[in-house]
Amino acid sequence: MKKTLFLSPPTFDGYDGGAGSRYQCKREVKSFWYPTWLAQLSALVPGSKLIDAPAQRLSLEDILPSAKDYEFLVIYTSTPSFHNDVKVAEALKEANSNLLVGFCGAHVAVNNEAAIQTSPIIDFVCDSEFDFTIQEIATGKPLEEVVGITILKNGTPHFTGKRPLIENMDSLPWVTEVYKRDLVTSDYYNGYMLHPYMSLYTGRGCKSRCTFCLWPQTIAGHKYRTRSVQNIAAELEWARDNFPEIKEFFFDDDTLTDDREHVEALARELGKLNITWSCNAKANVSYETLKIMRENGLRLLLVGYESGNQKILNNIKKGILIDKAKQFTRDCHELGIVIHGTFIVGLPGETRETIEETIQYAQDLDPNTIQVSLPAAYPGTFLYNQARENHWLIGEEADRLVSNDGVQNSVLEYPHLSREEIFEAVDRFYKRFYFRPIKMASLFFAMCRDWQLMKRQLREGIEFFRFLYGRENTV
Repeated sequence: MKKTLFLSPPTFDGYDGGAGSRYQCKREVKSFWYPTWLAQLSALVPGSKLIDAPAQRLSLEDILPSAKDYEFLVIYTSTPSFHNDVKVAEALKEANSNLLVGFCGAHVAVNNEAAIQTSPIIDFVCDSEFDFTIQEIATGKPLEEVVGITILKNGTPHFTGKRPLIENMDSLPWVTEVYKRDLVTSDYYNGYMLHPYMSLYTGRGCKSRCTFCLWPQTIAGHKYRTRSVQNIAAELEWARDNFPEIKEFFFDDDTLTDDREHVEALARELGKLNITWSCNAKANVSYETLKIMRENGLRLLLVGYESGNQKILNNIKKGILIDKAKQFTRDCHELGIVIHGTFIVGLPGETRETIEETIQYAQDLDPNTIQVSLPAAYPGTFLYNQARENHWLIGEEADRLVSNDGVQNSVLEYPHLSREEIFEAVDRFYKRFYFRPIKMASLFFAMCRDWQLMKRQLREGIEFFRFLYGRENTV
C-alpha cells in the first residue's frame, strides 16, 4: 500500500467542510460534521492518515512539514472550496514532488474534464462513488487501469469508465475505528445535537428527487442502499464502548426513514444498546414508525421542510404535502421527538408573499430549532441547470456560492424578486422565529434546567448575533 494521506484542506475559519453538499460554508453557529467520506476511504487503506484541517484548526503551514511522509494525497473537495483546495495541493506537491495527488467529491465528478486541467499537479479526479477506486490506486495499480477516474492522456482528459455503485454496503469497513485513531470527538459539534456527538452513515442514496440536493444527483444515486441492521448495530455497540463520552449518535443518511421496514428493525436493535440517536427524516413518517423509533432511543429528527407553499414544494419535487407535514410535526411533538427544521428562502416560484407564508408556517410548526438557507445551485443538479436556462443564476462561476469569508451568497434572483431581497429574508426569518416571546421563554427555561446547556447556548447565542450582524452589514 502507498503511504496515504486523506485531507480535508484548511480554509477560512469555521468552514464546515465535512457537511457534504448541504452547507459548505460558515453556519449561524460554528459547527463541524465528521469527515465521514474521507474516513471511509481511510478505513480501506491500511496505514493511512486522516487530517480534518478545519475542525482541527490546522493551517497550511501546520500540514506542510508532513508532506514528505506520504506517497499519495487524496483531497475531498467541493464547489465552494475547489480553488482553495488546489492551492493547498500545489503547496504539498512543491514540498514533495513525488506525491501522487487525487481529488474526490461531487464537484470533480461533475466537472471532471475542467478539474483535471486546473493544475498540472492533479494526477486524477474521481467519478461518483470512489471508495474502491481509491483503494485500488493505493495498492499501486496503474491509473490507466483504474475504472472511475479522469486522467490526462497525451494532454487530453481521458475518462477510464464508469464504476458501478456499491450494492453490498456491508463490504465497507467501519468508519468509527478511523475516528478513534485520527479524530478528537470534542472538535465536532452543532447547535442542535447533544455534545459531544458522532455522525456516520447506515446507507447511501435517496429515493427523493429534490432538485437542489447534490449527492443523490451526482454521487450516491436515487436507490437507497443500506447496510444490514446487524452490521450497523455492531458498529454502534463498538462505538458506544470505545467512545464513552458520546451523548448522541446521528445517522447522516439523506433520509434514513426512506425504508420503513429497515428503520423500524434498526430502531429495535438500537434500543437494546441503550444509546441516544437521531437522523434525517422526511416529513411524512407515520405515527406508528415514529413511536417505534422514539421508544428505542430516538431523540431528534432533522427535517427538511424547505417551504410553506405547496406550489414551491411541487416545483422542487419535494414529494411532501403541507397537510401531511403538519400532521407529522404534531405527531413528533406528541411523542416528545425534538425537531430541527430546515428551510430555504429563494427557491423557484418564491415571491415576497410566499416568504411570508413560509415564516408563518415555521412559527406554526414550531420546531425546537431551525436553519434557514439560501438555495445553493450546485453544478450537477437539476436546480443549477434550471437556473442557467432561465437566467436566474448570478454569474457563471460556481465558487460564487460562498464569499471569501465563508458566508453563503445569494446566487439566484428572479424578475420579481432580487437577490438582495432573498438574502435579507434569511435574517428576517430568523428574527421572526426566534424573537417570539414564547420561543425565547422555552429556550430560556430549557437552559435553566441544564447548566452545561446554558453555557453552550450562551456561547452559541453570541455567535448567532454576530452572524446576523455580519449579514446585515453585507446587505
